[in-house]
Amino acid sequence: MNAFALKLNKEHYKQIIKLGLPIIAAQAGMIIVAFADNIMVGQYSTEALASASFVNNVFNMAIMACLGFTYGLTPLVGALFSTGKLRKIGELMRNGLVLNLFYSLLIVGLMSVLYVNLHQIGQPEELLPLIRPYFLLALAGIVPISIYNAMGQAAYGMKNTGVPMWIVLFANVLNIFGNWLLIYGNWGFPELGLTGAGISTFISRLLCPILLAIYFITAKKYDEVYRGVIQSKVSRPILRKIGFTSFPVSMQLLFETAAFSGAAVMAGWLGKVELAAFQVMVTVGSLGFCFYYSMGSATSVLVANAAGQGNRREMRRIGFAGYHLILVMALAASLAFIFGGRTLIGLFTHDPLVIAMCLSLIPPMVVYQLGDATQVNFANSLRGTSKVTSMLWIALISYIIVGLPTTFLLRQSIQSIFYSFSASLFLAAGLFLYFFLKNTREKK
Repeated sequence: MNAFALKLNKEHYKQIIKLGLPIIAAQAGMIIVAFADNIMVGQYSTEALASASFVNNVFNMAIMACLGFTYGLTPLVGALFSTGKLRKIGELMRNGLVLNLFYSLLIVGLMSVLYVNLHQIGQPEELLPLIRPYFLLALAGIVPISIYNAMGQAAYGMKNTGVPMWIVLFANVLNIFGNWLLIYGNWGFPELGLTGAGISTFISRLLCPILLAIYFITAKKYDEVYRGVIQSKVSRPILRKIGFTSFPVSMQLLFETAAFSGAAVMAGWLGKVELAAFQVMVTVGSLGFCFYYSMGSATSVLVANAAGQGNRREMRRIGFAGYHLILVMALAASLAFIFGGRTLIGLFTHDPLVIAMCLSLIPPMVVYQLGDATQVNFANSLRGTSKVTSMLWIALISYIIVGLPTTFLLRQSIQSIFYSFSASLFLAAGLFLYFFLKNTREKK
């Protein structure tokens, strides 16, 4: 029996790794672009880096809310795919795209209100002329991101993680090249600084949904899915079903990101050096988070496939196999921060004050890696079960009721702000684990 269980677990690891590697490659490409953006902007000026820090951290809330809303499609598509209902997947995609379009437009409206009130948020006055145009370009990219991710999650649910990976990697290379042209004014292009980085990012984000849509339309193996898309109608019951699985995940990611974005605002209260250091370390920290989330997404797809077949024992085995892999990643990330942190920080800035402050943030960042890895794995595993209502209030309690007040109380220094992240991450980790175990308990 033990030998059988060991063999089964090895197969789980192989399945998760096979599905997760393309997602990791895509996420690695996004990390490289985030690194390239911040390196190029940071080399341009500390003011540009600080401005990018504020805008990127504020927009992380909007982007993660839209991304989380697309995640509701993954377990639904995964359950249909495990039973071969391709036409139904097309119907689900059509309704999902419509719903995600309206949701992203709602987010655009809310962020527009924030834009009008930028002068009241307490950021350094001299940064506002740089912040405003970059903010508008980020605002224009929200809808393309949402549409691309809705199609991408449908592809993930059908165990196709390769094509979205290649599209993201191509767009990322284009973005880096556009940065080189427009930030510094190479090859006769105007020198636009931070605004040039915003233009390049917007173009790459616009390209992604166009390329993925072309793929779905032309790929023979998705003929039935495409027919389902064009022949189906928008249905209120289906919209409600998608919304029921999407909204809690969206709020979970929004609340989590809000805790970090709120911390970025508080870092801005301390000064532009602290804000620049915050941006550098959040970007470096994304090395861990994005890799965890990539493996978590693969785990979620496989949990959804098992859920479609009603196999609760398999759902739990997959969830814990994913957790073992993510723990290895957390250890690797922590070692990279400890032994390679100075090198990574040096890529972003030559300002000795910013470098010294960044180095002081490595210990608290290592401390919260275990909590981050655990909450990512079991949040995604719980998402795969489609029983996601609890995710909303878990995130509300962990990140908003506990996390933000803790950060506010410890806002006296940038180091204490980073230490405050552990409180919300470890609390969320415990709650997501509890509810995943509860929802995968075998019925008597």
